[in-house]
Amino acid sequence: MTTAPAGRLMGSAGVKMAGMAELRLAHTADLDGTTIKAARALLWDVFDDMTEHDWEHCLGGIHALVWEHGELVGHAAVVQRRLLHAGRALRTGYVEGVAVRADRRRRGIGAAMMTELERVVRGAYELGALGASDDGAAFYQARGWQRWQGPTFALTPTGTRRTPEEDGAIYVLPVATPLDPTGDLTCDWREGDVW
Repeated sequence: MTTAPAGRLMGSAGVKMAGMAELRLAHTADLDGTTIKAARALLWDVFDDMTEHDWEHCLGGIHALVWEHGELVGHAAVVQRRLLHAGRALRTGYVEGVAVRADRRRRGIGAAMMTELERVVRGAYELGALGASDDGAAFYQARGWQRWQGPTFALTPTGTRRTPEEDGAIYVLPVATPLDPTGDLTCDWREGDVW
């Protein structure tokens, strides 16, 4: 059993949820080793195809963590990336690692985590973005995220590369920048899945 850390929290002392659950926000730098291990284990438990690169993509930003009876049952993160669109490099809050333990799903945990991360995106970024699975797409659409309809690309060490396998799976949360969702959208480079 992992005990919820009493460490520094972003904003308030945490958000009380229904029952004994509590949602906390913290930057990666403020997470202790036990919390990092619990989050990593949760993601590996939830996703069959989780990789070390996927885990690395979750680090360096703000984590939403849901604790229930001293156990981590939900995790999501928002990290900064640069997406190129219409000749601009947009400071983007990119959502990663949204996971709820199987026995705690359909209880509002995912929605509570996304509410907090969307607040962070709206307050700190020009745009929100994420790559959605087929199972998760309806969840994000119901929250106001918009499916990107145009072609996707990635900046790579060898130049800009088309990413047709990602077309239709990228969702954006417009904040302050006008977007043409039928135009090109290009992500910055990273190891593993670029989107």
